[in-house]
Amino acid sequence: MPTIFVTGGTGYMGGQLIPQLLQRGYKVRALVRHGSQRKLPAGCEPVVGDALDGSTYSGSVKGCSGFVHLVGVAHPSPAKGKQFREIDLVAARSAITAATQASIEHFVYLSVAHPAPLMKTYIEVRTQAEQMLRESGMSATILRPWYVLGPGHRWPYLLIPIYWLFGKIPATRSGAERLGLVTLRQMTQALVRAVESPAHGVRIVEVPAIRDPK
Repeated sequence: MPTIFVTGGTGYMGGQLIPQLLQRGYKVRALVRHGSQRKLPAGCEPVVGDALDGSTYSGSVKGCSGFVHLVGVAHPSPAKGKQFREIDLVAARSAITAATQASIEHFVYLSVAHPAPLMKTYIEVRTQAEQMLRESGMSATILRPWYVLGPGHRWPYLLIPIYWLFGKIPATRSGAERLGLVTLRQMTQALVRAVESPAHGVRIVEVPAIRDPK
């Protein structure tokens, strides 16, 4: 089976994705900070390095066919614009460069739904990373969730009645669908599908397709 390189493997989504890939027979190498190796599931190969410095892990990307980039500031909010630029953008640039140099066949990038009225800097950073991917020439799947519901991320459940109402109004239906909520399980399944069915060129996966792949 192919080997998949994962950044952010001990995080909110990476911790769900890696066991799923291992169960399906994939070999997985995951980038971790020194001391975090034990946070990875058994069978996953740890690669100690710095997500903001691709030179610390680029050698381990060689030989992999896929790359899944999940690094990002935890619990994004409008107040974290500086962190988005210094962490999310730098990590994405490092990952894309390392993957390009290793001739990765398919890159999976976790972006964000846009346009949207909030999180301006967060969206700008993710859009820049999407553009870098296009310019790299790699085949890529770009997933665009808005908010992923799960442990520690449950307060938006209070907004579900509002989403339902906006979905019924023609003028707001499109925005409600694009900026809809997805569960951690749906997001994990979408990431697995992206790995199992590599894109040819650049494929965009929006919220409706994350929820219900047809």
